[in-house]
Amino acid sequence: MQVTETLNEGLKHEFKISVPATDLDAKADAKLVDLKDKVRINGFRPGKVPVSHLKKIYGRSVMAETIDQTIRDTNTQIFTDRGFRLATEPKITMPTETKEVEELLAGKSDLTYTVSIEVVPPIALADFKTFKVEKPVVDVTDADVDEAIKRIADQSRPYAAKSEGAKAENGDRVTISFKGTINGEAFEGGTGEGIQVVLGAGQFIPGFEEQLIGIGVGETRTLQVTFPKNYASEKLAGQPAEFETTATAVEAPGETVIDDEFAKTLGLESLDRLKEAARARLTTEFATATRQRVKRALLDQLDENHRFEAPPSLIDEEFNLMWNSIKAEMDSAGKTFADENTTEDDAKEEYRKIADRRVRLGLVLSEIGEKNKITVSDDEVGRAVIERARQMPGREKEVWDFYRNNAQALAQLRAPIYEDKVVDFILELADVTEKKVSKEDLFKDEDAEKTAA
Repeated sequence: MQVTETLNEGLKHEFKISVPATDLDAKADAKLVDLKDKVRINGFRPGKVPVSHLKKIYGRSVMAETIDQTIRDTNTQIFTDRGFRLATEPKITMPTETKEVEELLAGKSDLTYTVSIEVVPPIALADFKTFKVEKPVVDVTDADVDEAIKRIADQSRPYAAKSEGAKAENGDRVTISFKGTINGEAFEGGTGEGIQVVLGAGQFIPGFEEQLIGIGVGETRTLQVTFPKNYASEKLAGQPAEFETTATAVEAPGETVIDDEFAKTLGLESLDRLKEAARARLTTEFATATRQRVKRALLDQLDENHRFEAPPSLIDEEFNLMWNSIKAEMDSAGKTFADENTTEDDAKEEYRKIADRRVRLGLVLSEIGEKNKITVSDDEVGRAVIERARQMPGREKEVWDFYRNNAQALAQLRAPIYEDKVVDFILELADVTEKKVSKEDLFKDEDAEKTAA
Protein backbone atom coordinates (compact mmCIF):
# COMPACT_ATOMS: atom_id res chain seq x y z
CA MET A 1 0.00 0.00 0.00
CA GLN A 2 1.26 3.47 -0.90
CA VAL A 3 0.03 6.65 0.83
CA THR A 4 0.95 10.08 -0.55
CA GLU A 5 -0.16 13.32 1.08
CA THR A 6 -1.18 15.64 -1.76
CA LEU A 7 -2.58 18.53 0.30
CA ASN A 8 -1.63 20.01 3.67
CA GLU A 9 -3.17 23.44 4.13
CA GLY A 10 -4.14 24.42 7.65
CA LEU A 11 -6.75 21.96 8.81
CA LYS A 12 -7.29 20.49 5.35
CA HIS A 13 -5.48 17.37 4.20
CA GLU A 14 -5.74 15.13 1.17
CA PHE A 15 -4.15 11.74 0.56
CA LYS A 16 -3.79 9.60 -2.53
CA ILE A 17 -3.84 5.91 -1.67
CA SER A 18 -2.93 2.97 -3.87
CA VAL A 19 -3.59 -0.62 -2.81
CA PRO A 20 -2.15 -3.39 -5.06
CA ALA A 21 -4.63 -5.68 -6.80
CA THR A 22 -2.80 -8.67 -5.30
CA ASP A 23 -3.61 -7.44 -1.78
CA LEU A 24 -7.27 -6.98 -2.66
CA ASP A 25 -7.41 -10.40 -4.32
CA ALA A 26 -5.89 -12.07 -1.25
CA LYS A 27 -8.42 -10.40 1.03
CA ALA A 28 -11.28 -11.32 -1.30
CA ASP A 29 -10.13 -14.94 -1.45
CA ALA A 30 -10.04 -15.06 2.35
CA LYS A 31 -13.64 -13.88 2.42
CA LEU A 32 -14.60 -16.52 -0.16
CA VAL A 33 -12.94 -19.26 1.92
CA ASP A 34 -14.95 -18.09 4.91
CA LEU A 35 -18.06 -18.06 2.73
CA LYS A 36 -17.49 -21.66 1.62
CA ASP A 37 -18.80 -23.05 4.90
CA LYS A 38 -21.85 -20.78 4.93
CA VAL A 39 -23.43 -21.21 1.49
CA ARG A 40 -25.40 -24.08 0.05
CA ILE A 41 -25.03 -24.71 -3.69
CA ASN A 42 -26.73 -27.55 -5.55
CA GLY A 43 -24.31 -30.28 -6.59
CA PHE A 44 -21.81 -29.63 -3.80
CA ARG A 45 -21.61 -30.96 -0.30
CA PRO A 46 -21.57 -28.38 2.52
CA GLY A 47 -18.10 -26.85 2.83
CA LYS A 48 -16.83 -28.50 -0.36
CA VAL A 49 -17.61 -25.79 -2.90
CA PRO A 50 -14.36 -24.82 -4.69
CA VAL A 51 -13.26 -21.25 -4.12
CA SER A 52 -12.88 -20.83 -7.88
CA HIS A 53 -16.58 -21.66 -8.30
CA LEU A 54 -17.59 -19.30 -5.52
CA LYS A 55 -15.53 -16.60 -7.20
CA LYS A 56 -17.55 -16.99 -10.40
CA ILE A 57 -20.82 -16.56 -8.46
CA TYR A 58 -19.93 -14.10 -5.72
CA GLY A 59 -16.62 -12.64 -6.91
CA ARG A 60 -17.86 -9.14 -7.82
CA SER A 61 -19.95 -8.63 -4.68
CA VAL A 62 -17.18 -9.98 -2.43
CA MET A 63 -14.62 -7.73 -4.13
CA ALA A 64 -16.94 -4.74 -3.64
CA GLU A 65 -17.17 -5.56 0.08
CA THR A 66 -13.40 -6.02 0.21
CA ILE A 67 -12.78 -2.63 -1.41
CA ASP A 68 -15.21 -0.91 0.98
CA GLN A 69 -13.61 -2.54 4.03
CA THR A 70 -10.10 -1.80 2.76
CA ILE A 71 -10.89 1.87 2.31
CA ARG A 72 -12.37 2.13 5.82
CA ASP A 73 -9.46 0.26 7.42
CA THR A 74 -6.85 2.21 5.46
CA ASN A 75 -8.40 5.57 6.28
CA THR A 76 -8.62 4.68 9.96
CA GLN A 77 -4.95 3.71 9.98
CA ILE A 78 -3.89 6.95 8.23
CA PHE A 79 -5.88 9.13 10.63
CA THR A 80 -4.79 7.22 13.73
CA ASP A 81 -1.10 7.19 12.78
CA ARG A 82 -1.16 10.96 12.36
CA GLY A 83 -3.28 11.63 15.43
CA PHE A 84 -6.06 13.27 13.42
CA ARG A 85 -9.48 14.03 14.88
CA LEU A 86 -11.88 14.51 12.00
CA ALA A 87 -14.12 17.57 11.96
CA THR A 88 -16.34 16.10 9.25
CA GLU A 89 -16.83 12.86 7.40
CA PRO A 90 -13.96 12.15 4.96
CA LYS A 91 -14.63 12.79 1.28
CA ILE A 92 -13.58 9.84 -0.84
CA THR A 93 -13.04 10.06 -4.60
CA MET A 94 -13.07 6.76 -6.49
CA PRO A 95 -12.60 5.82 -10.16
CA THR A 96 -15.79 6.47 -12.12
CA GLU A 97 -15.00 5.26 -15.61
CA THR A 98 -16.90 2.06 -16.40
CA LYS A 99 -13.81 0.22 -17.64
CA GLU A 100 -11.81 1.15 -14.51
CA VAL A 101 -14.62 0.04 -12.23
CA GLU A 102 -15.03 -3.28 -14.08
CA GLU A 103 -11.30 -4.06 -13.89
CA LEU A 104 -11.23 -3.15 -10.22
CA LEU A 105 -14.17 -5.44 -9.38
CA ALA A 106 -12.57 -8.20 -11.45
CA GLY A 107 -9.37 -7.90 -9.41
CA LYS A 108 -7.34 -6.86 -12.43
CA SER A 109 -6.29 -3.38 -11.31
CA ASP A 110 -4.98 -1.66 -8.22
CA LEU A 111 -7.33 0.33 -6.00
CA THR A 112 -6.46 4.00 -6.29
CA TYR A 113 -8.50 6.66 -4.56
CA THR A 114 -8.16 10.01 -2.79
CA VAL A 115 -9.50 10.98 0.60
CA SER A 116 -9.99 14.61 1.63
CA ILE A 117 -10.45 15.54 5.28
CA GLU A 118 -10.74 18.49 7.60
CA VAL A 119 -9.36 17.97 11.09
CA VAL A 120 -9.84 19.43 14.54
CA PRO A 121 -6.68 21.21 15.67
CA PRO A 122 -4.93 20.17 18.90
CA ILE A 123 -6.51 22.08 21.78
CA ALA A 124 -4.32 23.16 24.69
CA LEU A 125 -6.68 23.52 27.63
CA ALA A 126 -6.29 26.42 30.04
CA ASP A 127 -5.72 26.04 33.77
CA PHE A 128 -9.27 26.36 35.06
CA LYS A 129 -8.03 27.05 38.59
CA THR A 130 -7.01 30.50 37.34
CA PHE A 131 -10.56 31.33 36.25
CA LYS A 132 -12.40 33.84 38.39
CA VAL A 133 -16.20 33.83 38.16
CA GLU A 134 -18.58 36.21 39.90
CA LYS A 135 -21.89 34.65 40.89
CA PRO A 136 -24.72 37.19 41.24
CA VAL A 137 -27.06 36.30 44.09
CA VAL A 138 -30.52 37.75 44.79
CA ASP A 139 -32.48 37.08 47.94
CA VAL A 140 -36.22 36.65 47.59
CA THR A 141 -37.78 39.38 49.75
CA ASP A 142 -41.26 39.59 51.25
CA ALA A 143 -41.93 42.45 48.83
CA ASP A 144 -41.05 40.18 45.87
CA VAL A 145 -43.47 37.56 47.17
CA ASP A 146 -46.24 40.12 47.69
CA GLU A 147 -45.69 41.52 44.19
CA ALA A 148 -45.90 38.04 42.65
CA ILE A 149 -49.12 37.27 44.51
CA LYS A 150 -50.60 40.62 43.47
CA ARG A 151 -49.91 39.75 39.82
CA ILE A 152 -51.79 36.49 40.32
CA ALA A 153 -54.64 38.38 42.00
CA ASP A 154 -54.82 40.90 39.15
CA GLN A 155 -55.16 38.05 36.68
CA SER A 156 -57.97 36.58 38.79
CA ARG A 157 -59.81 39.79 39.60
CA PRO A 158 -63.62 39.80 39.30
CA TYR A 159 -65.55 42.05 36.93
CA ALA A 160 -69.01 43.57 37.52
CA ALA A 161 -71.41 45.19 35.05
CA LYS A 162 -71.21 48.97 34.98
CA SER A 163 -74.33 51.07 35.43
CA GLU A 164 -76.69 51.58 32.51
CA GLY A 165 -75.32 54.05 29.99
CA ALA A 166 -71.76 53.85 31.35
CA LYS A 167 -68.96 53.91 28.81
CA ALA A 168 -65.94 51.62 28.63
CA GLU A 169 -62.70 52.89 30.12
CA ASN A 170 -59.14 51.61 30.06
CA GLY A 171 -59.00 48.53 32.30
CA ASP A 172 -62.65 47.63 31.77
CA ARG A 173 -63.70 44.32 30.27
CA VAL A 174 -65.87 44.62 27.18
CA THR A 175 -67.74 41.70 25.65
CA ILE A 176 -68.01 42.11 21.88
CA SER A 177 -69.19 40.51 18.68
CA PHE A 178 -67.46 41.46 15.45
CA LYS A 179 -67.24 40.83 11.72
CA GLY A 180 -64.00 41.61 9.94
CA THR A 181 -63.47 42.42 6.28
CA ILE A 182 -60.50 43.20 4.04
CA ASN A 183 -61.37 45.23 0.94
CA GLY A 184 -65.01 44.52 1.68
CA GLU A 185 -64.49 40.73 1.74
CA ALA A 186 -64.91 38.59 4.86
CA PHE A 187 -61.88 36.47 5.78
CA GLU A 188 -61.33 33.27 7.71
CA GLY A 189 -61.14 33.84 11.46
CA GLY A 190 -62.50 37.38 11.12
CA THR A 191 -65.72 36.87 13.06
CA GLY A 192 -66.36 36.37 16.76
CA GLU A 193 -69.26 36.20 19.22
CA GLY A 194 -69.12 36.89 22.94
CA ILE A 195 -65.41 37.70 22.95
CA GLN A 196 -64.14 39.35 26.15
CA VAL A 197 -61.51 42.06 25.81
CA VAL A 198 -59.74 43.82 28.70
CA LEU A 199 -58.99 47.28 27.37
CA GLY A 200 -55.32 48.10 27.61
CA ALA A 201 -54.23 44.49 28.04
CA GLY A 202 -52.86 44.27 24.50
CA GLN A 203 -54.70 41.04 23.69
CA PHE A 204 -55.76 42.16 20.20
CA ILE A 205 -53.87 43.60 17.26
CA PRO A 206 -52.58 47.17 17.70
CA GLY A 207 -55.27 49.84 17.60
CA PHE A 208 -58.20 47.50 18.19
CA GLU A 209 -58.64 47.96 21.94
CA GLU A 210 -57.97 51.69 21.86
CA GLN A 211 -60.94 52.22 19.53
CA LEU A 212 -63.26 50.51 22.01
CA ILE A 213 -62.66 53.11 24.71
CA GLY A 214 -65.90 55.03 25.26
CA ILE A 215 -68.13 52.36 23.74
CA GLY A 216 -71.39 51.51 25.49
CA VAL A 217 -73.60 48.43 25.66
CA GLY A 218 -75.48 47.96 22.38
CA GLU A 219 -73.28 50.41 20.50
CA THR A 220 -71.72 49.40 17.19
CA ARG A 221 -68.47 50.81 15.85
CA THR A 222 -66.40 50.14 12.74
CA LEU A 223 -62.80 49.75 13.82
CA GLN A 224 -60.00 50.50 11.35
CA VAL A 225 -56.85 48.44 12.00
CA THR A 226 -53.86 47.00 10.17
CA PHE A 227 -52.53 43.51 10.85
CA PRO A 228 -48.86 43.50 11.94
CA LYS A 229 -46.31 42.55 9.29
CA ASN A 230 -45.21 39.63 11.46
CA TYR A 231 -48.76 38.32 11.96
CA ALA A 232 -48.98 34.52 12.09
CA SER A 233 -51.19 34.32 8.98
CA GLU A 234 -49.26 35.34 5.86
CA LYS A 235 -52.55 36.18 4.08
CA LEU A 236 -53.42 38.74 6.75
CA ALA A 237 -49.94 40.06 7.62
CA GLY A 238 -49.69 43.78 6.83
CA GLN A 239 -53.28 43.97 5.53
CA PRO A 240 -55.64 46.86 6.49
CA ALA A 241 -58.97 45.60 7.82
CA GLU A 242 -62.31 46.81 9.15
CA PHE A 243 -64.15 45.23 12.06
CA GLU A 244 -67.84 45.98 12.57
CA THR A 245 -67.97 45.60 16.33
CA THR A 246 -70.87 45.59 18.78
CA ALA A 247 -70.47 45.76 22.56
CA THR A 248 -72.83 43.46 24.46
CA ALA A 249 -71.43 44.07 27.94
CA VAL A 250 -69.17 46.55 29.71
CA GLU A 251 -67.74 45.55 33.09
CA ALA A 252 -65.49 47.32 35.57
CA PRO A 253 -62.72 45.49 37.40
CA GLY A 254 -63.16 44.73 41.07
CA GLU A 255 -60.60 44.16 43.76
CA THR A 256 -59.40 40.71 44.72
CA VAL A 257 -59.02 40.26 48.44
CA ILE A 258 -55.77 38.44 49.03
CA ASP A 259 -56.58 36.12 51.90
CA ASP A 260 -57.02 32.45 52.77
CA GLU A 261 -60.15 32.20 50.64
CA PHE A 262 -58.29 33.54 47.61
CA ALA A 263 -55.54 30.99 48.19
CA LYS A 264 -58.15 28.23 48.27
CA THR A 265 -59.44 29.26 44.83
CA LEU A 266 -55.93 28.45 43.60
CA GLY A 267 -55.96 25.01 45.22
CA LEU A 268 -53.86 25.92 48.25
CA GLU A 269 -54.80 25.58 51.91
CA SER A 270 -54.07 29.11 53.04
CA LEU A 271 -52.43 32.41 52.23
CA ASP A 272 -49.29 31.24 53.99
CA ARG A 273 -49.12 28.23 51.65
CA LEU A 274 -49.59 30.55 48.67
CA LYS A 275 -46.72 32.71 49.89
CA GLU A 276 -44.52 29.64 50.30
CA ALA A 277 -45.35 28.52 46.74
CA ALA A 278 -44.66 32.00 45.35
CA ARG A 279 -41.35 32.20 47.23
CA ALA A 280 -40.30 28.77 45.94
CA ARG A 281 -41.13 29.76 42.36
CA LEU A 282 -39.21 33.04 42.63
CA THR A 283 -36.26 31.22 44.18
CA THR A 284 -36.19 28.89 41.19
CA GLU A 285 -36.47 31.79 38.73
CA PHE A 286 -33.64 33.69 40.40
CA ALA A 287 -31.46 30.57 40.55
CA THR A 288 -32.05 29.93 36.85
CA ALA A 289 -31.09 33.50 35.97
CA THR A 290 -27.99 33.24 38.20
CA ARG A 291 -26.97 30.03 36.47
CA GLN A 292 -27.30 31.70 33.07
CA ARG A 293 -25.14 34.64 34.15
CA VAL A 294 -22.46 32.37 35.64
CA LYS A 295 -22.43 30.12 32.60
CA ARG A 296 -22.12 33.09 30.25
CA ALA A 297 -19.20 34.49 32.27
CA LEU A 298 -17.49 31.10 32.21
CA LEU A 299 -18.01 30.67 28.47
CA ASP A 300 -16.57 34.14 27.90
CA GLN A 301 -13.40 33.10 29.75
CA LEU A 302 -13.21 29.82 27.83
CA ASP A 303 -13.51 31.84 24.62
CA GLU A 304 -10.75 34.25 25.64
CA ASN A 305 -8.39 31.46 26.70
CA HIS A 306 -8.88 29.15 23.73
CA ARG A 307 -8.22 31.04 20.51
CA PHE A 308 -7.48 28.65 17.66
CA GLU A 309 -8.54 28.08 14.08
CA ALA A 310 -11.83 26.24 14.08
CA PRO A 311 -12.64 23.89 11.17
CA PRO A 312 -14.14 26.10 8.41
CA SER A 313 -16.74 23.50 7.43
CA LEU A 314 -18.13 23.43 10.99
CA ILE A 315 -18.25 27.23 11.07
CA ASP A 316 -20.04 27.27 7.71
CA GLU A 317 -22.57 24.73 8.96
CA GLU A 318 -23.26 26.67 12.17
CA PHE A 319 -23.44 29.99 10.31
CA ASN A 320 -25.87 28.64 7.71
CA LEU A 321 -28.20 27.34 10.42
CA MET A 322 -28.25 30.72 12.16
CA TRP A 323 -28.44 32.77 8.97
CA ASN A 324 -31.34 30.77 7.52
CA SER A 325 -33.22 31.19 10.80
CA ILE A 326 -32.53 34.94 10.93
CA LYS A 327 -33.60 35.42 7.32
CA ALA A 328 -36.81 33.47 7.89
CA GLU A 329 -37.66 35.56 10.96
CA MET A 330 -36.98 38.82 9.13
CA ASP A 331 -39.01 37.75 6.09
CA SER A 332 -41.89 36.75 8.36
CA ALA A 333 -41.75 40.10 10.16
CA GLY A 334 -41.36 42.02 6.91
CA LYS A 335 -38.16 43.62 8.19
CA THR A 336 -34.99 44.60 6.35
CA PHE A 337 -31.43 44.96 7.60
CA ALA A 338 -31.86 48.72 7.34
CA ASP A 339 -34.63 48.43 9.95
CA GLU A 340 -32.01 46.92 12.26
CA ASN A 341 -29.56 49.77 11.52
CA THR A 342 -27.15 47.46 9.71
CA THR A 343 -26.44 45.98 6.30
CA GLU A 344 -26.65 42.38 5.15
CA ASP A 345 -22.86 42.17 4.79
CA ASP A 346 -22.28 43.57 8.29
CA ALA A 347 -24.89 41.22 9.73
CA LYS A 348 -23.25 38.25 8.02
CA GLU A 349 -19.88 39.22 9.43
CA GLU A 350 -21.32 39.47 12.94
CA TYR A 351 -23.11 36.12 12.76
CA ARG A 352 -20.02 34.44 11.35
CA LYS A 353 -18.12 35.61 14.45
CA ILE A 354 -20.85 34.11 16.61
CA ALA A 355 -20.65 30.86 14.61
CA ASP A 356 -16.88 30.75 15.10
CA ARG A 357 -17.29 31.25 18.87
CA ARG A 358 -19.93 28.54 19.13
CA VAL A 359 -17.85 26.01 17.21
CA ARG A 360 -14.69 26.70 19.22
CA LEU A 361 -16.55 26.52 22.54
CA GLY A 362 -18.23 23.29 21.47
CA LEU A 363 -14.84 21.75 20.65
CA VAL A 364 -13.32 22.99 23.92
CA LEU A 365 -16.19 21.63 26.02
CA SER A 366 -15.94 18.32 24.17
CA GLU A 367 -12.18 18.17 24.78
CA ILE A 368 -12.65 18.87 28.50
CA GLY A 369 -15.34 16.22 28.75
CA GLU A 370 -13.27 13.59 26.95
CA LYS A 371 -10.08 14.23 28.93
CA ASN A 372 -11.96 14.09 32.23
CA LYS A 373 -14.21 11.16 31.30
CA ILE A 374 -17.41 13.15 31.69
CA THR A 375 -20.38 11.23 30.34
CA VAL A 376 -24.17 11.38 30.28
CA SER A 377 -25.91 8.24 31.48
CA ASP A 378 -29.03 6.74 29.92
CA ASP A 379 -30.83 7.44 33.21
CA GLU A 380 -30.04 11.16 32.92
CA VAL A 381 -31.38 11.23 29.37
CA GLY A 382 -34.43 9.25 30.50
CA ARG A 383 -35.18 11.81 33.19
CA ALA A 384 -34.94 14.58 30.59
CA VAL A 385 -37.46 12.73 28.39
CA ILE A 386 -39.82 12.35 31.35
CA GLU A 387 -39.53 16.09 32.07
CA ARG A 388 -40.39 16.86 28.45
CA ALA A 389 -43.38 14.54 28.66
CA ARG A 390 -44.62 16.27 31.82
CA GLN A 391 -44.64 19.55 29.96
CA MET A 392 -47.25 18.15 27.56
CA PRO A 393 -50.13 16.77 29.69
CA GLY A 394 -52.21 14.20 27.88
CA ARG A 395 -49.51 13.56 25.28
CA GLU A 396 -46.97 11.83 27.50
CA LYS A 397 -46.93 8.57 25.52
CA GLU A 398 -46.58 10.46 22.24
CA VAL A 399 -43.56 12.34 23.58
CA TRP A 400 -42.01 9.20 25.02
CA ASP A 401 -42.44 7.28 21.74
CA PHE A 402 -41.01 10.19 19.76
CA TYR A 403 -37.75 10.18 21.69
CA ARG A 404 -37.57 6.39 21.93
CA ASN A 405 -37.75 6.11 18.13
CA ASN A 406 -35.65 9.16 17.24
CA ALA A 407 -31.93 8.92 17.93
CA GLN A 408 -31.27 12.46 16.71
CA ALA A 409 -33.86 13.90 19.09
CA LEU A 410 -32.29 11.97 21.97
CA ALA A 411 -28.89 13.36 21.00
CA GLN A 412 -30.33 16.88 21.14
CA LEU A 413 -31.50 16.17 24.69
CA ARG A 414 -28.17 14.67 25.67
CA ALA A 415 -26.06 17.60 24.37
CA PRO A 416 -27.18 20.29 26.88
CA ILE A 417 -26.92 17.81 29.76
CA TYR A 418 -23.34 17.05 28.74
CA GLU A 419 -22.53 20.75 28.39
CA ASP A 420 -23.91 21.53 31.84
CA LYS A 421 -21.89 18.71 33.40
CA VAL A 422 -18.70 20.03 31.82
CA VAL A 423 -19.54 23.55 33.01
CA ASP A 424 -20.09 22.22 36.55
CA PHE A 425 -16.73 20.43 36.39
CA ILE A 426 -14.95 23.69 35.48
CA LEU A 427 -16.81 25.65 38.17
CA GLU A 428 -15.57 23.16 40.77
CA LEU A 429 -12.01 24.18 39.86
CA ALA A 430 -12.58 27.89 39.27
CA ASP A 431 -12.55 30.61 41.90
CA VAL A 432 -16.27 31.43 42.25
CA THR A 433 -17.28 34.34 44.46
CA GLU A 434 -20.82 35.39 45.30
CA LYS A 435 -22.02 38.96 44.92
CA LYS A 436 -25.36 40.25 46.16
CA VAL A 437 -27.16 42.17 43.42
CA SER A 438 -30.61 43.59 42.87
CA LYS A 439 -33.33 41.73 41.02
CA GLU A 440 -33.13 44.34 38.25
CA ASP A 441 -29.38 43.84 37.84
CA LEU A 442 -29.81 40.06 37.71
CA PHE A 443 -32.25 40.20 34.83
CA LYS A 444 -30.98 43.23 32.89
CA ASP A 445 -28.70 41.18 30.61
CA GLU A 446 -31.19 38.37 30.06
CA ASP A 447 -31.32 38.88 26.28
CA ALA A 448 -27.54 38.74 26.04
CA GLU A 449 -27.51 35.46 27.95
CA LYS A 450 -29.67 33.83 25.28
CA THR A 451 -26.89 34.24 22.71
CA ALA A 452 -24.41 32.24 24.79
CA ALA A 453 -23.22 28.99 23.21
